[in-house]
Amino acid sequence: MLILVLAACRREPDTALTPTVAALPTSPATTAASSASSGIFIPVAPGEAAGQTPVAGAAYPAPVGATAPPAPPTPTPEPEFPTYTGPPLDRDQIGIQVYLHRQDVRELLRHFEALNVGWVKVQVSWKLHEPQPGEYSEELFGELDRLIAGANGQGIKVLLSVSKAPEWSRPTTEMDGPPGDYALFEGFMRALATRYTGQVAAYELWNEANLQREWNGTPLNAADFVELMRRGVAGVRAADPAALIISGAPATTGINDGVNAIDDRVYFGAMLAAGAAEFIDGAGVHPYGWANPPDARAADPTQVSSSHNNHPSFFFADTLADYRALLVNAGADSVPLWPTEFGWGTFAGLLTDEGQPATPPAGSEFMADNNEWEQAVYTLRAFELGQEWDWVGPMFLWNLNFTRALGPEFQEVGYSLLRFDDSRRPAYRALEHRDE
Repeated sequence: MLILVLAACRREPDTALTPTVAALPTSPATTAASSASSGIFIPVAPGEAAGQTPVAGAAYPAPVGATAPPAPPTPTPEPEFPTYTGPPLDRDQIGIQVYLHRQDVRELLRHFEALNVGWVKVQVSWKLHEPQPGEYSEELFGELDRLIAGANGQGIKVLLSVSKAPEWSRPTTEMDGPPGDYALFEGFMRALATRYTGQVAAYELWNEANLQREWNGTPLNAADFVELMRRGVAGVRAADPAALIISGAPATTGINDGVNAIDDRVYFGAMLAAGAAEFIDGAGVHPYGWANPPDARAADPTQVSSSHNNHPSFFFADTLADYRALLVNAGADSVPLWPTEFGWGTFAGLLTDEGQPATPPAGSEFMADNNEWEQAVYTLRAFELGQEWDWVGPMFLWNLNFTRALGPEFQEVGYSLLRFDDSRRPAYRALEHRDE
């Protein structure tokens, strides 16, 4: 039976804010050899065998004719992270998603430099950035200003992913969803692109609109979503025609009940039928692998994961291949796929505030199938595969630092490259040293 398991996985925390508002100004395996062990020869002191008490610190000569025992071999240290041995990875195709609110931007920039990424992705929650019509959060936009300026200074491109209409714009305040009037989205995107003209390289319009929790207040409908994106595109291009437009990626769920979710392949096909390929520069896709290796396929006769292994939606390679086939069949083969989120989660190595090992929350038990080493190996291999396929654009790993915002009761933290104490997980270290 297929169940929805990513209901909380790709959610930016809706941090409670009391923002200052003002008019908007212009301006993302297997271990190596284990330690060697051997027996160690310990000479018995004369008289010890007869029950005599040895003298502390005394030097005991070896028996006449005996040879000195060989020195024990130096143990081979366990590697701290897997070594990447594939073809060089293009920095301009590697991105990371970050949690930004009230973080030290200088620290984030140091992480970007260490990881040698060419892209960074930030989620822009429209409802938090424009809490009242025409009034904008100085705090949140100030954070964006600093991050975008710093990234540009390091030659890193920025992708802003915009979703979650404000409550004042919606017919219901339950969950998240689109505005009642799509023109309001056009206006917000115009204001955003005006502020960041020439500074933001790409905009992703909405997030996982095939889920009720992201499209509540109106029935799930890909044609409606395409119309919302059209209005958003008009807003961006009125202010910054050079910015790239990426379609909001559907969620891979394995569910197609039409209420909680529409199967992502069905939904993406309907997006293309409604004309999405006519105005986008890249098609957003979220090829999560659950606990399945990036090369694995649903049709494989055997699976290494204990669950979520019976549907193509749970496989990285299947998702990318299926989306590519849909683009080709729609005559849109020139549109690249942008994996705007992907990754493998594990709670191995994460500790609670009490110092106890953290465990995956309910609905995320599949994360127990992966350890930190596998997380690192799968991540490296996914980047390698993506760069082998010329129809795949920049890939954004989910995520760097959601451990700074959420506790172990949230599955998002299992994907983070940093632990709760800010130490670097093997996936971080492997990416950091990939060019050595």
